[in-house]
Amino acid sequence: MPSREERPLPDSSGPRPDPRLAVTLVGGAALLTLAGVALAGVGVAVGVFPEPEPIEVMEIPARFVEVLLERSEDPTPPSAKGVVWPPPSKPVEKPAEALTHEEVPEATGAGPETEPAAPPSPEQVQQESKLLLALIGTRGEGSTAEDIFSDQDASARSLDEALSRVQGAEVGSANMTVREGQGRRSHGDASIGDLRVEAIASSSGSPLRTGAPSTRVGASPPALRESASAERYVDYGVNEMVLVEQDRLSTFAVDVDTASYAIVRRKLQDGMPVPPSAVRVEEFVNAFDYGYARPPADSGAPFAVHLEAAPSPWRTDRHLLRVGVQGREVPAAERPPLRLTFLVDVSGSMSSFDKIGLVRESLSLLVDQLGPEDSVAVVTYAGRTEVVLEPTSALNKYTIQDAIRRLQTGGGTAMGSGVELAYDLAMQGYVPGAENRVIVLSDGDANIGHTSHEGILRTITAYSQRGITLSTVGFGMGNYQDVMMEQLANKGDGNYSYIDSLQEARAVFVEGLTRTALTIARDVKIQVEFNPQAVIAYRLVGYENRDIADRDFRVDAVDAGEIGSGHSVTAVYELVLKDRPAAELATVRLRAKPPGPDAPAKEWSTVFQRSNMRSEWQEASRSYRLAAAVAAFAEKLRGSPHVLELSWAQVRDLAEDAVRPGVAREAELLTLIDRAARR
Repeated sequence: MPSREERPLPDSSGPRPDPRLAVTLVGGAALLTLAGVALAGVGVAVGVFPEPEPIEVMEIPARFVEVLLERSEDPTPPSAKGVVWPPPSKPVEKPAEALTHEEVPEATGAGPETEPAAPPSPEQVQQESKLLLALIGTRGEGSTAEDIFSDQDASARSLDEALSRVQGAEVGSANMTVREGQGRRSHGDASIGDLRVEAIASSSGSPLRTGAPSTRVGASPPALRESASAERYVDYGVNEMVLVEQDRLSTFAVDVDTASYAIVRRKLQDGMPVPPSAVRVEEFVNAFDYGYARPPADSGAPFAVHLEAAPSPWRTDRHLLRVGVQGREVPAAERPPLRLTFLVDVSGSMSSFDKIGLVRESLSLLVDQLGPEDSVAVVTYAGRTEVVLEPTSALNKYTIQDAIRRLQTGGGTAMGSGVELAYDLAMQGYVPGAENRVIVLSDGDANIGHTSHEGILRTITAYSQRGITLSTVGFGMGNYQDVMMEQLANKGDGNYSYIDSLQEARAVFVEGLTRTALTIARDVKIQVEFNPQAVIAYRLVGYENRDIADRDFRVDAVDAGEIGSGHSVTAVYELVLKDRPAAELATVRLRAKPPGPDAPAKEWSTVFQRSNMRSEWQEASRSYRLAAAVAAFAEKLRGSPHVLELSWAQVRDLAEDAVRPGVAREAELLTLIDRAARR
């Protein structure tokens, strides 16, 4: 994040307080200090004084702070009484684990230089003060720092529940003493106004630390710097225009994953850089609901195909064709029993609330949706594997919830052994005709153990062919291994999701339970044949890693994607049309297998006529315009050469024209575009 323009600071005399954020326990009551502003109980005391010697100090998780700031209302700006230059007269000694980013010796070369930042505005200090008071206010008078921010407490109650109480917190009018910040944060760290806190407090990934001296506000711990570089994404390139005379067929496997959208959303919300390779356009597009009509109940067809085309909003010489596939919804009365085996990563890298805390919350939400015919088993892996819960009927919800609550982290990571044990348990509880599925919950940061990576993928493929599928759900940031999680789900004939909040957990495990856990079609392939008399060239936007050789469309041994109950899949093509195109533009074919092993594949086809094409962009449906806006957003984020002339303002205009008032995910799109534009 670029630093703000420096402003001259007035001279000051007297003691120079240490400008750090601390939770201090004084006489059993929580006292929080920030840059010379003390907050206690429900009032605000203002003064310039050295920070008292803290009895207990705790960093606030940056993600939690940002969410609170976004949800708090802007208070009336107070007046500022002055600026105090922050450096303490005596350096603060810190333990080795608390060294800041700038202080950690680099393996090669010198560390980054940090320029001093300009003072925060009175409005920023007032908002930060309100936030900090609200944090204490969530637990009331006499609360300790451990009460307020402990991982155990955070996982035991809903974050939304805490936030709902925070929204009502108020700060009385007061004259604030504005204090200069310690310095702007480097890439990878959270920056909220001038309230800068550590995103990760230790190399284990824990978001908080107690009983240790406070580190300097704005410091970036070694774990954050090292783990940020440890994240792994694959660059699959960007599809280019293809001349129809040379290749009239476009063939790909469907992809209903949405993990890429959720990962990038979190990075944008946390002010972190977005690696272009983390952006998979199809997962952005498929993260939104376009309201496709389902196939008629009496048709017997598992899909309904929806085609729409109109002029491109960003290239006057091109058109966009949207291909939408809507899967049928299996009625609750017809849903087969679920035999779920949760494989939970409880290694040390999973210790923070946004990992194991959200795992507990997510599984708890899922269990609440299960019926009397369903069952659950739980396996954990770290330095060793363990069966935490044998296959248990969902009628015994208390037993299942208790096992989930008792999940604790610690130790190394041996995913290979965990996968083998999970499949052993799944085979014990296997029921023909049921939905037998292993669900891996992890940050993907794993050594495989005694089994090779390729061996694990072969094992997953073999069990999938026997009727036990595998889905993955990712958590956390910093050391996240996107490649691992995507590959496991692809080979397991399951889907890949990423959970960064309770809202996303509900989307995956409550609203999307049957889509996540109930397959209606396997190895689903789409092939579009363009008419050379109508189309000069085409480009599939996204799906770079889902490409299938044209000749393999009817080779049923070739693995493809799966569609769950009620799932929809959307693909966007960019077209260059002939001046006078023929009546038929394209033929769209689908090929898929019914659920269950050894079921033969079936094929469906439909023709898109030129007469069905919209002549103007605004004539297209709202959902079509939304899909185009989402695709443009993803293309812009990953630096696609096909949208170089498209500005962020134009992307926002496209989205604003298509979003519906009151639809949270669509409103979120506008916020993310704004954040991306400010990077």
